[in-house]
Amino acid sequence: MRYNFVTIEGCIGAGKTTLTQKLAHDFNGHIILERFEDNPFLPKFYEEPERHAFPMELFFMAERFYHLKTLMSEADIFKSFTVSDFLFQKSIIFAMNTLTEDEAKLYRTLFDIINQTLPKPDLVVYLYAPVEKLLANIKRRGRDFEQNIKAEYLTKIQNAYLDYFKLQQQSKIVLLDTTNLNFADNQEDYEKVIEILNREFEPGVNYVEHQKSVI
Repeated sequence: MRYNFVTIEGCIGAGKTTLTQKLAHDFNGHIILERFEDNPFLPKFYEEPERHAFPMELFFMAERFYHLKTLMSEADIFKSFTVSDFLFQKSIIFAMNTLTEDEAKLYRTLFDIINQTLPKPDLVVYLYAPVEKLLANIKRRGRDFEQNIKAEYLTKIQNAYLDYFKLQQQSKIVLLDTTNLNFADNQEDYEKVIEILNREFEPGVNYVEHQKSVI
């Protein structure tokens, strides 16, 4: 693998954990996974967003910090490749779309302090998928608390990701259109993703199988 630390990102239902697990397995990689099921506020958030957004986002940020700080500090000479299914900066992307103005100001202060101490990925791959596909994937995996997620919410989050990436001119970011890709079940599609991950990219947003009009 060309890059030592790769992060797979995407909106809810994009397949980032599936791809991360496959890459870690096939390349004997060190894996860092977001443990969303440990967050006791997540199901409550989908029922009462205004009431539970702040503790939910704080919990997620603390968990992401813990896993990145702990796992990245564990030297493993047999696993030089590391892959994660979350970008720490997603904390601020989600928070700015779920918190009130005062909550967001406090959250950003904490985020800025923590973010300085964490390692940054060599490459970020964003799995872009139309909202219809995201909703179908969410329904297929069957998590009860996700079944009432609205298309409007997914659209807002996906747009927030894209807006954020446009400002990241120093990082190497790949926008991979997965509309017609099935890397979970189709080996040819999966190998195509591997080939993409071994390309050399310029800093900023790089489009792969993607229409630039998306952002």
